[in-house]
Amino acid sequence: MRILSEAGNLSGKKVLVRNDFNITIDKDGKILDDFRIRASLPTIKYLLEQNAKIILSSHFARPEGKIIELMRLQSVQKRLSEYLGLPIKKADDCVGAEVENLVNQLNSGEILLLENLRFHPEEEANDDEFAKKLAALAEIYVNDAFGASHRAHASIVGITKYLPSYAGLLLQKEIEVLSKVLLNPERPLTVVIGGAKISTKMKLIEEYLKRADHIILGGALANTVLHAQGIAVGKSLIEEEVIPELKKLQLTDTKLHIPVDVVMSQDKTGQAEIKINPVGRTGEGELILDIGPETEKIFNSVVKASKMVI
Repeated sequence: MRILSEAGNLSGKKVLVRNDFNITIDKDGKILDDFRIRASLPTIKYLLEQNAKIILSSHFARPEGKIIELMRLQSVQKRLSEYLGLPIKKADDCVGAEVENLVNQLNSGEILLLENLRFHPEEEANDDEFAKKLAALAEIYVNDAFGASHRAHASIVGITKYLPSYAGLLLQKEIEVLSKVLLNPERPLTVVIGGAKISTKMKLIEEYLKRADHIILGGALANTVLHAQGIAVGKSLIEEEVIPELKKLQLTDTKLHIPVDVVMSQDKTGQAEIKINPVGRTGEGELILDIGPETEKIFNSVVKASKMVI
């Protein structure tokens, strides 16, 4: 892996950075958590110091290849500008003639934010032509999207065939931390894995079942694990297609911690009655929304007893 400091003289060069600005917003588009924006700042500041022409790109949420107004990146543009104390230009798309014109007008030390990459279905399909269009905007590619780097998408994988590619400071830091964990972790080592999809994390779970002292599974992916064990999850989000592979894992391993009680309801809007029940008592018309208080206590005790938590 080549790191950003090895990229040489970047003054005046067009540098396309793949960021992870998949932040949390409310229904009105107000940012609730800007951690990922703050985490991107060291790489952006480094490129500013290098006098580069900076092009930022990211996905946001799951627009399924369609333009959804609430999923545009204006809120990211505004927050970045506040943190950097600089104006941030923004494109209405991420490829095309208008975007190319904006890129060509960039001066050294200026920043252009591209629109949500996932407005184009070609992004998630790792389409080669789409990757070429992104690559045509720049001379250097920097991946600083650690949270998305496991995905075979055009802005993560395809683009690297067409530009000199480097790891950004955030990606470099995360890899260094993970390397330490793999080679010489402090123990007890606990790994917390959440999110919606377990299919993208199967290899991670398999690896840490060998290396970690404890694995905590939460979020929607825990529903699929419960379902694989024959536990009723109602109409909760699950991934049926990974059940056969999931059953091959040591789901009864004592180091694997899954919910023992859950918060459930008939819908996820908060309008219907909300109940807390042990797992397995989810009705057909109900869905699991969160872990319950007993699970919280168990997870908390495991984390508190750990020397290292990922």
